[in-house]
Amino acid sequence: MKLYYAPGSCGLASQIALQEAGQKYELVKVDFKTKTTIEGDYRKVTPKGFIPVLKLDDGDMITEGAVILQWIADKNPASKLLPAFGTRERYTALEWLNFIASDLHKGMGVMFSSFIDPDTKKRFADGNLTSKFEYIDEHLSTNDHVLGAQFSVADAYLYNVLSWSPRVNLDLSIYKSIQQYMARMEQRLSIRAALEAERQAAATQ
Repeated sequence: MKLYYAPGSCGLASQIALQEAGQKYELVKVDFKTKTTIEGDYRKVTPKGFIPVLKLDDGDMITEGAVILQWIADKNPASKLLPAFGTRERYTALEWLNFIASDLHKGMGVMFSSFIDPDTKKRFADGNLTSKFEYIDEHLSTNDHVLGAQFSVADAYLYNVLSWSPRVNLDLSIYKSIQQYMARMEQRLSIRAALEAERQAAATQ
């Protein structure tokens, strides 16, 4: 398999899930400015031009990070990265994946925009992101992971997005449960391995 990514992007979550599942994969770095890779025109991989994209061994392509995470979990049930089909716990997990993708990820994306001035970004964060951080912090105050005791792909995604906060000048130090959660996640072998794999790929491509 190949995972098309950009350093520091949301592709990290897919890497973490692949590491958790014990799957071998090749990283292909995407230059977002030129939409190219070492293979050539990235638009030929996906007309959307976004990352991540998971290219399967048969050549099939899966796009959208939250969907890639579900695919990895479902193809590797022994890793218990998502609850079983049909259970209420499964839908709770999907609620979290959708919340992270549509509310948190998209909101954090605004903070990276070069089209928005710093003052507007601050007002946006105060008005739109603070409530999300408060919700997450409250949840994590009684849960070691998003789904409770068990690590899941929702944790891979949440860790990935929350790790952007220093890059967009968001101070999350007041959220003690988030801070403790991030510290726990950073000790997880899959996260360490994914970060190291990304560093090595970025240095060689």
